[in-house]
Amino acid sequence: MRVSQFFISTLKEAPAEAELVSHKLMLRAGLIRRLGSGLYTWMPLGLRILRKIENIVRDEMNKSGAIEVLMPAIQPAELWEETGRWDVFGPQMLKIKDRHQHDFCFGPTHEEIITDIARREIKSYRQLPLNFYQIQTKFRDEIRPRFGVMRAREFLMKDAYSFHTDENSLMQTYQLMYETYSRIFTRLGLKFRAVAADTGAIGGSGSHEFHVLAESGEDAIAFCPESDYAANIELARALSAQQERGEPEGVMLTIPTPNKKTCIEVAEFLGIPLQKTIKTLVVKTNNKIYLLLLRGDHQLNELKVRKIPFLSEFQMASESDILLETGTIPGYIGPVGLDTYVIADQTVMNMSNFVCGANKEGFHLTQVNFDRDLKIPDLVFDIRNVVAGDDSPDGKGKLEICRGIEVGHIFQLRTKYSEIMKASYLDESGQTQYMEMGCYGIGISRIVAAAIEQNHDEHGIIFPATIAPFQLVIIPIGLQKSSLVKGAVEELYQQFSDAQIEVLLDDRDERPGVMFADMELMGIPHRIVIGERGLKQSVIEYQGRKDQASQAIPMDEIFSFITNKICTN
Repeated sequence: MRVSQFFISTLKEAPAEAELVSHKLMLRAGLIRRLGSGLYTWMPLGLRILRKIENIVRDEMNKSGAIEVLMPAIQPAELWEETGRWDVFGPQMLKIKDRHQHDFCFGPTHEEIITDIARREIKSYRQLPLNFYQIQTKFRDEIRPRFGVMRAREFLMKDAYSFHTDENSLMQTYQLMYETYSRIFTRLGLKFRAVAADTGAIGGSGSHEFHVLAESGEDAIAFCPESDYAANIELARALSAQQERGEPEGVMLTIPTPNKKTCIEVAEFLGIPLQKTIKTLVVKTNNKIYLLLLRGDHQLNELKVRKIPFLSEFQMASESDILLETGTIPGYIGPVGLDTYVIADQTVMNMSNFVCGANKEGFHLTQVNFDRDLKIPDLVFDIRNVVAGDDSPDGKGKLEICRGIEVGHIFQLRTKYSEIMKASYLDESGQTQYMEMGCYGIGISRIVAAAIEQNHDEHGIIFPATIAPFQLVIIPIGLQKSSLVKGAVEELYQQFSDAQIEVLLDDRDERPGVMFADMELMGIPHRIVIGERGLKQSVIEYQGRKDQASQAIPMDEIFSFITNKICTN
């Protein structure tokens, strides 16, 4: 491809609204252009990358035995009402009406549609298992679209749905998809981790997320370097072995702590370790108030709290609720002296001689102990996020925390949708059974941004070779002025093209510095520079995108040199 026959539109500076590195670089490199909030046009360069990712995903899905379909993006409300998700899915669903005032939505996902297909088409156990997938545009009306295609309203997704006679068959396909996803992300050249995760709005009995590791990732991942354990921090179990609490060291005292509301401020003011403080949070559900106790250096895990049956719909109490229940304001709340249901994180139960709020503005209690100064909590539960250094739940080492960008998610749906929608089959004995289901998604457009977040430097993008828009760029020096350069460039360009190498010839009448900067920004893995001076010495300059310096390659070796480089990447 010649630049003169292609379309490249780079920017020196990214628009002010771009926050993440990937958003800035995708705009600067001309991969995307903004149409509206959370809506982007994929420009020719970006579309090449998107299609490469799509092709790798499709190839691996086909190899797994999955069958490609294409379902409508616009879905009738009736199917969503049948599963009860028309109202439950929330404002992310874009709802529309046709000319007859019938309700539709722009599909955010396709569980209802594929289950409708299955109940119409699958009748016998002999037809199962089946795994259908599609690559298609989805729409979710994000409250605050941001970070470019990372959190856009319209995005390209691969979603697959499997149907089975029993749980064992489902688990076999689930494991196959786990392995297929691992191959996909390996082929994409990404550093990733598969982590145990919550099923969220999709539902089901179990799931795994696939995360591209990047410091800018929105999700925190807990993993054990000594084992295969990894989980989203929301799901990672915090182990806290019951220890014998220390004996009281002194009487409980009420200490002035003016304007010190957080545990960090109180610990610094009193000159004590943060681990010796307790934070008390107040939550409310069904007009009843509950106290949650955490060690001062720990953070509440709301997902874990919602797994306590009577707190599944809790919300943080308002300041007026707190004042009415405790007689004080947030920052000075404590469990001592209150006749309120108390839920303590299990780590708290190992604490003694700790500091907590005195339920009096401007004051905290010190040397507080269970049994002596306050009752044992009504319930002890794991309600915190794990932290680095915690014991791994599998008992094989200590946890570490890293950040990741979710790019894939697989679910064991079981019979969540098939029972509601009456998707059944006849088993070997002629009995009606509900199909077991699995669901498997990959955010194809999001992978582009995630790859950039993981692979970039001060000059621009460093694309993994398998998804780079071009494999090689030829930059001529003096193309329009030197017949020697022009002849060598055209010969090599044709040679590489004939060898099916994706080569971009920068035949613009631009300064070398401009061409170098653009190609580095775009992330093309290999670059050769052809100039008259080098040709007279029978050498061509080569530099890989990650290389610190260029090297001179003999002219008669450059073709084999480049082909070997590309084949080994």
